[in-house]
Amino acid sequence: MKVYVETYGCALNKADASLMKALLLNGGHEVVDNLKEAEAILVNTCTVRKDSEERVLRRLRDLSRNLSGRKLIIAGCMVSTQPYTLKQVAPTASLISPQNIAKIVDVVESQNVENLIIGIRDTSHLPCNVEGRVASIPIAEGCVGNCAYCIVKLARRKLTSYKPELIVKSVREAVSKGAAEIELTAQDTAAYGIDLGGINLAKLIKKIVDEVEGNYMIRVGMANPNTLKPILDNIIEILKEPKVFKYIHIPLQSGDDKVLKIMKREYTVDEFVNTVKELRRKIPGITIATDIIVGHPGEGEEEFENTIRTIHEAQPDKTHIAQYTLRPRTESSKMLHVSEKVKKIRSAFLAKTVEEIGTKINKEYIGSIVESSIPIKGFRENSIMYRLFNYKPMVIYDYKVMRYKNIALITNATFYDLRGIYIS
Repeated sequence: MKVYVETYGCALNKADASLMKALLLNGGHEVVDNLKEAEAILVNTCTVRKDSEERVLRRLRDLSRNLSGRKLIIAGCMVSTQPYTLKQVAPTASLISPQNIAKIVDVVESQNVENLIIGIRDTSHLPCNVEGRVASIPIAEGCVGNCAYCIVKLARRKLTSYKPELIVKSVREAVSKGAAEIELTAQDTAAYGIDLGGINLAKLIKKIVDEVEGNYMIRVGMANPNTLKPILDNIIEILKEPKVFKYIHIPLQSGDDKVLKIMKREYTVDEFVNTVKELRRKIPGITIATDIIVGHPGEGEEEFENTIRTIHEAQPDKTHIAQYTLRPRTESSKMLHVSEKVKKIRSAFLAKTVEEIGTKINKEYIGSIVESSIPIKGFRENSIMYRLFNYKPMVIYDYKVMRYKNIALITNATFYDLRGIYIS
């Protein structure tokens, strides 16, 4: 069958979509980019925020009204958390939860409506799919946290890690197919291996770089501060490996200890800041990314000012800002909420702050001579985007003129990227 795949949400969701595509291709089916060509439609859903959920539901209503006899399959986190809502919107759809994606071929081939919602993920095989020059590979499902605001913990459930041998095999396959960037993803990559024993994230990456040859770079997905702390020294050593991007994504969520306690985040502001400082001290040029939730219950003006103060102290290169939205069946949903007006004002102020910090950091690269990493994609005529050693995007505008050079002079910078030209 010709299957069209549409996915929403985080890097782990995209990796799950990639995994399902690989399973379908291995099963003899064809993955198509054009919805009109499709005989089956697979939508991988996200429910982490209310606006994400509403966007998915609008899309499903539209697809359900225009199926024309085609099979509709709904996967992702909404299947685990809101199956009844999905059945109201798309009554003829088959539902497959994140724990059951290994059965995607059976669901596509079935003549019946299948609803696979409960269970534990099958981690006995891990085929890969390369899109462009990037391969997203899930290394675990679930986490060990219990955050008060999080609905994803209800969808992803307990931590289930893939065995390192399978991940190495998947990376090797991806590289053989031309992948230049290997993205290792999980709900919390720093929790990898806790359920297996004898293995952790650092040991996994070391095993990959030792056993997989080729011209590729590894990017590590999101790692929570509390699970990162016990393995920080090992992670610092592994980030020094030539095949590993000097990049790490550590979500802060709030720069106030009282709010962090309400969120049940299991670390303090000082622990986060000290982790960032240790990484910067030992990995020169490292890119630090983080997340902030604005307007979580318990955040007053003083708490928000503490978040601004923490961002100024930590100086993250990138900060993803999300306004708190109520998620059903979570502890935070039962608390007194911050008004929408206040959340918008605070978000705008924080956005201005993080853009100023990020722009200032990037402008320090102007005049630098750098070695391009692996080209990821061309996105404008006569230009191409590279990633530097620390995952910063660099756009080269004279790619066709001097495509065989890999040394560049950075001539300009924005909050989003660096701009450069090839030099001899």
